[in-house]
Amino acid sequence: MIDTVHLPLGDRTCDVRIGPGLIRGIGASIGPFLQRQKVWVITDKTVADLHLRELTDGLAAGGLEAESLILPPGEATKSWAHLIRAVEWLLARKVERRDVVIAFGGGVIGDLAGFAAAILRRGVRCVQVPTSLLAQVDSSVGGKTGINTEHGKNLVGVFHQPCLVLADIDVLDTLTPRDFLAGYGEVVKYGLLGSAGFFAWLEQNGPAFAAGDTALRQEAVCRAVRIKADIVARDETEQGDRALLNLGHTFCHALEAATGYSNRLLHGEGVALGCALAFELSARLGLCPQAECVRVRAHLDRMRIKCKLSDILGELPDADGLIALMAQDKKVVDGKLRFILTRGIGKAFVAADVPPDTVRAVLTEGSARHWRRS
Repeated sequence: MIDTVHLPLGDRTCDVRIGPGLIRGIGASIGPFLQRQKVWVITDKTVADLHLRELTDGLAAGGLEAESLILPPGEATKSWAHLIRAVEWLLARKVERRDVVIAFGGGVIGDLAGFAAAILRRGVRCVQVPTSLLAQVDSSVGGKTGINTEHGKNLVGVFHQPCLVLADIDVLDTLTPRDFLAGYGEVVKYGLLGSAGFFAWLEQNGPAFAAGDTALRQEAVCRAVRIKADIVARDETEQGDRALLNLGHTFCHALEAATGYSNRLLHGEGVALGCALAFELSARLGLCPQAECVRVRAHLDRMRIKCKLSDILGELPDADGLIALMAQDKKVVDGKLRFILTRGIGKAFVAADVPPDTVRAVLTEGSARHWRRS
């Protein structure tokens, strides 16, 4: 059975379809969006080795031809160099505005391919086919695209809604345990920011979900996507409520920059760790009961996902160094850093003028043995 979450945005309206077998049936799914019987696929080598044949067979079954660009895997691919490569590849193949580009991969490919489609001929349509848990519950939904620069994470990009998202639950079986759990960091974020009931459901079902229960996986992806779609429908371009989706991300993006966007810290791991730090910061400010912090960390620990700074291998900048990295965050307004804080599980809100000394104290308490001089 396929679930559909509808994201109503006028002429940018998008359906997110969630369930098994969607890649096998992709030709029939995207046919109504096509003016000619050809599509262009941007993916990475890891996904291509595992799933590209199934995708091209699914397209062929619908009478569609495909050409594919295979990029290197990893966060470093979200760069100017690979954006230029993708755009030039599409231009060389004379992709037109009424054509469709397929972003076939995790969050990195979804962001990069979506950005390339957005700027090509001032906007070519894009279908997102997310192959990681993180991308299925978060990055493929809502139209955020972009790349990283030497100054920080996702600092260059545009909003470009896909015309369709196909989240095939079957591909989650091929993820490594670490990649799956990294995606879980984004899943749990949705409970923490706006649904105490969903968090309680995850406390009960998280281990079976991680162990491979397909029905639980589909339900979790659906519930997370519905929460996100509801927020995006109210605030597509992040002028208000959509900022809540950045719970944990201010800490996460600084830690990703500090670790060189490497495998030392995957994005979803950084989100989970950042959520734990956001709860700790909220408790120190007297906004959130300390018991809620304990509950969050206990669940993340039970799921064996990073939830402490000491879980990151190797040295980190000291607290002041991390705060300096936060200064490049997109949530800085008038030179002041905004955090997503919480009054408890499911009760996130945007806060400005958070005292730097309190942020410093939370970071310093992390693990002094991991600091290095900035």
